[in-house]
Amino acid sequence: MLKEANFESVYIACGYTDLRYGIDGLAATVKEKFELNPFSPHTIFLFCGRKRDRIKALVWEGDGFLLLYKRINIGTFKWPRSESEAIEITREQYQNLMQC
Repeated sequence: MLKEANFESVYIACGYTDLRYGIDGLAATVKEKFELNPFSPHTIFLFCGRKRDRIKALVWEGDGFLLLYKRINIGTFKWPRSESEAIEITREQYQNLMQC
């Protein structure tokens, strides 16, 4: 599902994110830590755990949030670990990230 999704903006939270956070915790991270609007339409925010084998995605659908969780069985996501900011990536970068 995430591979085929077509979003206008894709943000990744660089570094480690505590994936115990739910919708409220991730939305607060987007708003307070990254100073972005979690209610932006057609925007996805991606968060990666410490092991880099699972991610969570937060999407505003206009009437509520959608929280997606993906865990891969083999390998890891290629995720920038050193920074603690959200960066916007291109569609090509997004597709490459989802290929694992």
